[in-house]
Amino acid sequence: MRLTAFTDFGLRALMRLAASPNQILTTEQIAQQLKISRNHLTKVVQDLVRAGFVQSLRGSGGGLKLARDASSIHVGEVVRFLERDHATVECFRNDGGNCTLSPKCKLKGKLANAREVFLKSLDETSLAEIAV
Repeated sequence: MRLTAFTDFGLRALMRLAASPNQILTTEQIAQQLKISRNHLTKVVQDLVRAGFVQSLRGSGGGLKLARDASSIHVGEVVRFLERDHATVECFRNDGGNCTLSPKCKLKGKLANAREVFLKSLDETSLAEIAV
């Protein structure tokens, strides 16, 4: 399974926040440290706030921190949330895609099973375990 850059950036930002749980970091600081686009990271962070993984603090001295303890955030739940709009393959799209094999396809079930095994494996890893 290939993760989108959006999810990659989200995981890296969470790992960075988890590494310094008592520090408030700005999106700019995280983007510079991770050497990624601040504009792209801003969109990712908005999604992480919406999901309840990150808390955004406004005002002087504001920035970002984890909304929950890193040990209670599991990588699988983050990936599920950030990848929710991205189908693994075309036939997994909400509209079913345009695959002509769909009615008789025997691969779709295997891929769905593999995706679940992948995500369940990630469920076993907390953010605290991978904080950098």
